[in-house]
Amino acid sequence: MLLIRNSVLSLLLSMFAGLACAAPPVAVEESATPDEAITKVRSAAKFLQDKGGSGFASLNSKDGPWVWKDSYVFAFDCRLDRMVAHPMRPDLVGLPIMQITDNNGKYIFKELCKTGSPPRGGWVEYVWTRPGAGRVSRKLTYTLTADMSFSTGIQVAAGVYDDKVTLAEVTKIAEKMSDPTKYPAH
Repeated sequence: MLLIRNSVLSLLLSMFAGLACAAPPVAVEESATPDEAITKVRSAAKFLQDKGGSGFASLNSKDGPWVWKDSYVFAFDCRLDRMVAHPMRPDLVGLPIMQITDNNGKYIFKELCKTGSPPRGGWVEYVWTRPGAGRVSRKLTYTLTADMSFSTGIQVAAGVYDDKVTLAEVTKIAEKMSDPTKYPAH
């Protein structure tokens, strides 16, 4: 059983590495911002709250509203240890995720699940190969639990590649966007 699990993990890591080299580099002006990631993740969580599990199909669409610039929203089930929606890698849907590590050995999804559990979610920092760059980059991913009927442990997330913004700065952005007096609705 351990051999099978290790084989699956090796396959997942090689698939992620292949994805990183598949896309052309993204210009700076086409890079997603922390504000956009927060807005998209919160919108996707609300969307799943309204649609339930049938909303995963929309999150799986690479041509849908959850893909923009160099980012996208993906969804995973922390309780059942599996990817439930990924617009760029539909082959990952249904596969285990908790053992996936970044290039420094950090268990990414364990951190995402822990950080996304509080009501306002949070940010996780890790290194990952940026699509089209061919090298690892610092990535910050915002994650939030989707409050879905008949399902617990579902989280949605989206990341940004930014070598300059600090974890404290993106946390402040999220806090500001959570306060209607500081960030009024449009």
